[in-house]
Amino acid sequence: MNRSSGHSWIVGNAVALACLLVAAQAGAQADAAHREWQVPRTPYGHPDLQGYWTNASFTPVERPEALGEKAFYTDEELDRLIQEGVARGFEQTEPGTVADVHYDLSQFGLTRGQDGFVRNNRTSIVVDPPNGRIPPMTPEGEARAAARAQARRENPPTDRVQNMALATRCIIWGANPPLMPIGYNSNLQIVQSPDYVMILVEMMQDARIIPLDGRAPLPEEIRQWKGSSRGYWDGDTLVITTANFTDETAFRGASEHLVVTERLTRISDDRIRYEFTVDDPHTWVRPWSGEYPMEKTVGPIFESACHEHNYGVRNTLAGARAEEQRQREAAAAASRP
Repeated sequence: MNRSSGHSWIVGNAVALACLLVAAQAGAQADAAHREWQVPRTPYGHPDLQGYWTNASFTPVERPEALGEKAFYTDEELDRLIQEGVARGFEQTEPGTVADVHYDLSQFGLTRGQDGFVRNNRTSIVVDPPNGRIPPMTPEGEARAAARAQARRENPPTDRVQNMALATRCIIWGANPPLMPIGYNSNLQIVQSPDYVMILVEMMQDARIIPLDGRAPLPEEIRQWKGSSRGYWDGDTLVITTANFTDETAFRGASEHLVVTERLTRISDDRIRYEFTVDDPHTWVRPWSGEYPMEKTVGPIFESACHEHNYGVRNTLAGARAEEQRQREAAAAASRP
């Protein structure tokens, strides 16, 4: 080994050693910070999840197929996607389209980016299966989906109010588990007592009250839009199991046999890790799971006065009746000699 190569070897190893020392120091600092942070607790000893949280996100439920097994975006990729998403929120709608007759969210500070959002480098909320996609439906699930589609064609929402979706009728939206990010009003409040946890979602002002006292599930014949939830603490994680859904809830085409298991874990002062598993063998060939972070936000939860000002339902039905009358008049005129 000549002097030059020996010098290079020494310098190279010195640089490598310095890098290792820096990495070790950074790791030690991170470990120390992790050790210093303690899960806050309520006066009765449970992990404290209380407060106002948002799950607004630009992360899609399913991973775009073109990404394959890519589970995470880089920070640069995420920045670009967020910029594109914010820009879409300010795009003007095409006149004459369904979107055009809805109010412009940007006028009320409701587009993501205006009302806040949580950075999430995951390429999908679905984490299992590993491809980030919801599993295929069973033959039973496909048949039920086809029957529902046929029923919608035969009984369109313009016929009568009962044919409209539950969210359109301001009955329920966003409160039934699993808690999924929605277009706006993606905020919630958690309140705890020794024997209960209450989750209030901003959309529709709907509260889910979850007992922690070990009571038995509801009888199978009792069905509810939000299902029936029972919770317990697994270490520092709140576990909630919900069953007894109605067939009207139909989360992503699910049947009334749907069972949802949620896990909420406080991982820092300003974040909760929210995990869920969806299990319905009457709909999908296997259970599937998702995960995303909730981030602390500023309260209070604002009133979502959907019922009081839900003139959209009335206008939709009135418009359909007016169109039917116009068609009848046109047909009558065409039949005259």
